[in-house]
Amino acid sequence: QARPVESGGGSVQTGGSLELSCDVSLFERSDYCMGWFRQVPGKAREGVASIASDGTTTYADSVKGRFTISKDSASTLYLQMNTLKPEDTAMYYCAAAETKGWVPPSLCIAETGYNHWGQGTQVTVSS
Repeated sequence: QARPVESGGGSVQTGGSLELSCDVSLFERSDYCMGWFRQVPGKAREGVASIASDGTTTYADSVKGRFTISKDSASTLYLQMNTLKPEDTAMYYCAAAETKGWVPPSLCIAETGYNHWGQGTQVTVSS
């Protein structure tokens, strides 16, 4: 099964940076969406950032200008997180989904449709 594997979580102080990585080498599709999602206990999982196979990136309003999603040719998905805030504290998940051609960015960042999920990595931001 093409299960993504996250790494890079940890604890930082407000204003700090972290980079999350996700091995998606087992997920070989020509058309896809890949994304980072996060969840805190008692709340629904939310889309943070996504990237489509055509390179289109989409971000949640809460992280625009602070987070950057990217993917290299070696099948690793990244999430660079800068200027972290306590409200960014959550379990972060990497996910991937095969698409049939072009997908609107609003769907690429939506949880619905993703069927390959990693186990998650914890990010804690202290004030």
